[in-house]
Amino acid sequence: MEDRAKILIVDDERLNLNVLSDLLRQEYKVVLAKNGNQALDRINSDNPPDIVLLDVLMPEMDGYEVLRKIKSIEETKSIPVIFITALDSEHDEARGLEMGAVDYIRKPFDVATLSEKLKSVFGSLEKA
Repeated sequence: MEDRAKILIVDDERLNLNVLSDLLRQEYKVVLAKNGNQALDRINSDNPPDIVLLDVLMPEMDGYEVLRKIKSIEETKSIPVIFITALDSEHDEARGLEMGAVDYIRKPFDVATLSEKLKSVFGSLEKA
């Protein structure tokens, strides 16, 4: 039986997927998606993730559109989404948070900061 929290990492860059997966797989069950459609398939599965780490800049469907779709479905709208992106303007961050992301982390990210943000999100999930 799997008792670790499940994180879906969504990024079109293989290196980013590998780095995040390597950092997180000791503590969390990690699932990967290389685009928005794969992400939505994994989110809408019988075993959805507990949290989504989502890149904004992806071809075909950007992270904002993926978030919009997650939040528009009753069964998935409560899944926390954290953007991890190279977009670094305050406007981009505000847009993501206004759309329903729980946090916005700029690349390159600090590992300790990412870890603390994940613990904070998981802590609030356990209290809910």
